Amino acid sequence: MFMILQLKLPNNKFIELRLPRLCYIILVMKGFTLIELLIVIAVIAVLSVVVILALNPAEILRQARDANRVNDLGTLKRAIAFYLADVRSPKLAEGFFGYGGCYMSTIGSNVTTTARCGVFAGSYTNIGSVANSYIKIDGDGWLPINFTQISSRAPFGQLPIDPTNNQNYYYAYAASSTRLQFEINAFMESAKYGASGTRDVASTDGGNNNSAHEVGSSLSL
Repeated sequence: MFMILQLKLPNNKFIELRLPRLCYIILVMKGFTLIELLIVIAVIAVLSVVVILALNPAEILRQARDANRVNDLGTLKRAIAFYLADVRSPKLAEGFFGYGGCYMSTIGSNVTTTARCGVFAGSYTNIGSVANSYIKIDGDGWLPINFTQISSRAPFGQLPIDPTNNQNYYYAYAASSTRLQFEINAFMESAKYGASGTRDVASTDGGNNNSAHEVGSSLSL
């Protein structure tokens, strides 16, 4: 909450300062002169800038998105494991491209500008999502698995997607019919979650590439 402090200048004109409530109370009680007030305000302004630079809001937002990506991939991995254990004849890649596709959560128009589809070692066809169905859980969403076949209902109401979900940051999925293996990738954008960061999930996940977070039953697809 801010308070208005009105000051009278030597020329009998007045100026108004918007100050945080605590600063206002301290200044009024102490009876500061105009010069002292301006010095205090300047110090507060400098300290505010220092705090903002130290916290680095942009990096904090990147870390929050990365934490969301890690949680989403964990959720998807558990959901697929549940699907494989429950469904009698499971398919990890429905549709025309089947196991030859690299399936991305990003919308189809972004696929043409995407230089990579995950960090998969194999050769796959890039397949983007359709805007009106990409979060569906019946095999028509970006992840080509029909979770509605699970006897106790699907573990989520819609498919998780990358917080940014553009041509640079998205989720990518590939699967193999051999022993029904799968891998899901996500790209980290913060220093904290990237390779060598304090919460490094890119080079410590057991995968074969340090540029992305990899989860699944086979991290060498």
